[in-house]
Amino acid sequence: MPSVLIFISISANYPISTFVILMTPFLITIIALALIFDYINGFHDAANSIATIVSTKVLTPFQAVLWAALFNSIAFFIFKDHGVADTVAKTVKPDHIIGGNMMVVIFSGLVAAICWNLFTWWFGIPSSSSHTLIGGFAGAAVANGGFEAVNSTIIIKTASFIFLAPLIGMIMAFIMSLWFLSSFKKGWTSKIFSVLILIFVFLFLYSSLQFDRTILAKKTHYDNYLAQVIFYSKNFKWILLALILTIMAVFALYLSNLNTHRANKWFKRLQLISSAAFSIGHGGNDAQKVMGIITAALIAGGTIDTFSQMPNWVPIACYAAIGFGTMSGGWKIVKTMGTKITKVTPFEGVAAETAGAVTLFLTEALKIPVSTTHTITGAIIGVGATKRLSAVRWGVTIHLIWAWVLTIPISGLLAAGIYKIVSLF
Repeated sequence: MPSVLIFISISANYPISTFVILMTPFLITIIALALIFDYINGFHDAANSIATIVSTKVLTPFQAVLWAALFNSIAFFIFKDHGVADTVAKTVKPDHIIGGNMMVVIFSGLVAAICWNLFTWWFGIPSSSSHTLIGGFAGAAVANGGFEAVNSTIIIKTASFIFLAPLIGMIMAFIMSLWFLSSFKKGWTSKIFSVLILIFVFLFLYSSLQFDRTILAKKTHYDNYLAQVIFYSKNFKWILLALILTIMAVFALYLSNLNTHRANKWFKRLQLISSAAFSIGHGGNDAQKVMGIITAALIAGGTIDTFSQMPNWVPIACYAAIGFGTMSGGWKIVKTMGTKITKVTPFEGVAAETAGAVTLFLTEALKIPVSTTHTITGAIIGVGATKRLSAVRWGVTIHLIWAWVLTIPISGLLAAGIYKIVSLF
């Protein structure tokens, strides 16, 4: 225990005595549970990043989880504004929690989320870890202070993306698949579309990147102006996404010159890029949700006063936990995602993962906690639908949708029950 306190105090630049007083055993238990949930989230959602790359035999399962875990952790260096974490931390209104029981609310929500995650993992159901966490947090809050204790705006926004995230992923993957399919033909339509993508990427970067020298000098540690522009955190994630789309567009321009065998080999190589991009998006989105929960607990425990005071160890621990969890894999869910929804080829894997990555990068920028599971499932359905609608196993898909819809209310009810039990002691 002393070693934990020393690490925390050094990371947050607070004296050890402050943390000995403020980091109560209950608060430490909550932080440990949050990191356990983050670890479970990693192996529960490993299928999101590796299902297509395993089913297309680009990598072995062991290689794939290492690849995904690496880029889950790299997300720490890319997503620095922690907007999603801030949104999750504000799911519950602390001033509406009766009796100052905010830590009990967080504890109950975490226990419920862990239970539901393990249940769905055991049965191979790719449910949303994100919605499990938010549902549990909100359910325990309602049990304490009624519906007024929950920030309804955040709940409605999160719930709406149960349907919007897979829909966006499906539409984008469907368009990308048609784009690649038309690029095999020697025509001008796909080439014009590829050039338009390149123009859009350039205009988007020009309008979205921060070029102000004063701001860049304050926010980065580089003397060179070009390095400041590239490695400024809010710029870098857009530059990375633009680079991926540029690679896809340039490849599509030359696709008609390749025979089927050579094209398939190149798509397998591109799957390494697309799966890495999706893993970065997954790490940036999902690790932040646990960061929000831990920060809410630290505020409730009196260790810090505001979200902006979040200690450095919180994001480091969360990204490490989700990375280790991903390395553990979740083979039952991999099977559902990679083979049961629809058969996925390398080019379809590239389309699905790229569409999923774009969706996650955009929603992270909008500070919306979406489900990576829903996003990639929608994308896989989208690529399957380009063959024919019957290529998608709609029976499996309907079961998944039911699991998605029920996740928030079941997690909420479970957390409410746990809160009532814990409150008796």
